[in-house]
Amino acid sequence: MTRKILKTKVEYGDFQTPLELSKIVCKKLVNLGVNPDVIIEPTCGVGNFIEAAANSFKSTSKIIGLEINLDYLQEIKNKQQILQDPRIEVNSGNFFHFDWFPLIDRLAGEILVLGNFPWVTNSQQGTIEGINLPQKNNFQKHHGLDAITGKSNFDISEWMLIQVVHWLQNREASLAMLCKTSVARKILNYLHTKQLNLADCATYEIDAKKYFDATVEACLLFCKFDINSKKYFCNVFTSLECSNYWRIGYRQNILIRDIDSFEKFEKLYDLNTQTKWRSGVKHDCSSIMELKRFGDNLINGLGEIVDIEKTYIFPLLKGSDVAQNRTKTTDRFMLVTQRFAGEATDNIKFLAPKTWKYLEAHAKYFENRKSKIYHNKPQFSIFGIGSYTFAPWKIAICGLYKKLDFRSIGTINNQPVVFDDTVYFLSFEDQKSAVETFNLLTSSSAINFYSSLIFWDEKRPIKSSILNSLNLKALYFDILHLSTSPK
Repeated sequence: MTRKILKTKVEYGDFQTPLELSKIVCKKLVNLGVNPDVIIEPTCGVGNFIEAAANSFKSTSKIIGLEINLDYLQEIKNKQQILQDPRIEVNSGNFFHFDWFPLIDRLAGEILVLGNFPWVTNSQQGTIEGINLPQKNNFQKHHGLDAITGKSNFDISEWMLIQVVHWLQNREASLAMLCKTSVARKILNYLHTKQLNLADCATYEIDAKKYFDATVEACLLFCKFDINSKKYFCNVFTSLECSNYWRIGYRQNILIRDIDSFEKFEKLYDLNTQTKWRSGVKHDCSSIMELKRFGDNLINGLGEIVDIEKTYIFPLLKGSDVAQNRTKTTDRFMLVTQRFAGEATDNIKFLAPKTWKYLEAHAKYFENRKSKIYHNKPQFSIFGIGSYTFAPWKIAICGLYKKLDFRSIGTINNQPVVFDDTVYFLSFEDQKSAVETFNLLTSSSAINFYSSLIFWDEKRPIKSSILNSLNLKALYFDILHLSTSPK
């Protein structure tokens, strides 16, 4: 594949839907009772969905397609079935420039918007200087650190689906779109946040590896709209053929992975709990700040031998160490330049002159950190730091792994352990409190509570907001009640 073709595939999120899958999706829609007067495929590619829809929906009076790629339009013109069907109208155009609302407004009857939008983010397009995207802005209105550190990055399909949702408000209509599972949930969240109409919603898992050779959780998102319903839930099916499902939806104004499971433990949910899970140290400079012991030497990420005082060096456990229970010893260390966020760092030159010399010699690596959180902060600043960092006892879990494995961690060589920023932890000054809390967190009640909230297909499924929502005091009394209740 030439570089130009690869760039084009990335820019357009070019995952053409196989005809086989297009037929399966259309058959599913028919079984769901979808019977549209008009079908629109806003990015129709080589026309497989249009061909499948034409065969599946015989009573549909009009099928409209739009496609930006002229080569794909030529492929469509070579398909005799599409050419000979008077209902089908395929035009050249760009989704982002096309004036959709006048078209939608003049269409009578029930509409089905069908297809497969690009599976690419705006930041991915930025890396290849792509132009096939909407005008850049923080369209989800993230604030503060969320906007600064990347939450304003979004899937192009998310933006496109939001436009479609607005087209279909206040009329009888359906949406059936292949997309990432995470994007489907974002659309449900958008509908809920904006209090838009939604009559029904479901996702059906598809095998993205089989159909697109893509390693990603993907689904068919199906939404039904009418003029007044506001039903913000989604039935989740593990395949297009499966009849069993669980329901995600809103409780306590947050999206719950499994409503039925959550309702059994809802009494444990508390956003004002005094428990405070912290994230590990964020420094964005691992080649300088993280060291590894080889024999009697400490080596940094550049392969340099590092000869500095022990004053600011602490044993380091990374997320993989925590997840795989390698927590008793470590050959990794972190240079921790502050005791709390915003602390001046120039005193290092007096307390540990060799450390200061080392930091100054590598100052360019700190200056090149892109995140705005370091701007106008003391030189060599870090984040995720406080008194909790240096507590002797901790309970930790890695946010990236897809299992609720909590670890009880003490000191290593009489030093408090520090973590990278993929780890969340609670801190304790005494072992007894740590052990008691660990027993609570590993109870079946705690595991079931957290499992009802966590979407395991996300890149970082375990989040501090979820961990912090468990009221440990309520959990303690719940377990105590269960243990003393008559059998």
